[in-house]
Amino acid sequence: MRKLFIVLVLTIGLFGCANSKSQTLKIAATSVPHAEILEVAKPILKSEYNIDLDIVVVQDYVTPNKFLASGDVDANFFQHIPYFESQISDFGYDFTNVGEIHIEPIGVYSKEYDNISDLPDGATIIFSSSVADHGRILSLLEVAGLIEIDPTVIKINAEVKDIVSNTKNFIFKSDIEASLLPTAFNNSEGDAVIINTNYALQAGLNPLQDAILIENEKSLYVNIIAVTTENKDDENILNLVKVLQSETIKDYIINNYEGAVVPVD
Repeated sequence: MRKLFIVLVLTIGLFGCANSKSQTLKIAATSVPHAEILEVAKPILKSEYNIDLDIVVVQDYVTPNKFLASGDVDANFFQHIPYFESQISDFGYDFTNVGEIHIEPIGVYSKEYDNISDLPDGATIIFSSSVADHGRILSLLEVAGLIEIDPTVIKINAEVKDIVSNTKNFIFKSDIEASLLPTAFNNSEGDAVIINTNYALQAGLNPLQDAILIENEKSLYVNIIAVTTENKDDENILNLVKVLQSETIKDYIINNYEGAVVPVD
């Protein structure tokens, strides 16, 4: 009987150790704001779920999905839904969106002009070479009354060739990689530069103060957590999403970015 008791105690002890063993979750993210948000989530994941979060910071929009597809990371946090869908279409990735976290309103910046309406006839507008952003950017300009897009074209798929009215004869230049847009702005290339918010923040720009035109919070371009489809039900992944959608993280986003990054309700 005593031997049986000892065996039971040892067995329970072993299972207890197994259950308390920490798990490591590796996630690729661009530095601002994604990695910053993850750093806030990191101690919460550790204390509540015993998950160690390993954040791999990247500086471009191509590497994170390559890392995810190759199994180098368990998830990534950097992209909005249209880009995510275009990457799946272009490369055949077997990915799943497991959670919507925040919106980063894209903005128009100018060294010379203080208001979007001040842009002169024939002004050059520079924006990202990422085709997934073109519909978003052109829709922003259309809402501001600067251009009109062919009404038969789905807005998120719009390209420069789909502009049917350009009364100010703007010249559009879209051959610059997104991370280099702040450099184009600082070098006064063009009359206006449209910069993704994460790169604007990283360059020290305040979208709410420095942009001469900015998206509102109803943007469809929500930033998500992406995983391989086979891991979409992984408990650690689901707990990560739960923390990132928590009131604690929402409050951090609201207070820290003051509208330049907006949490999803």
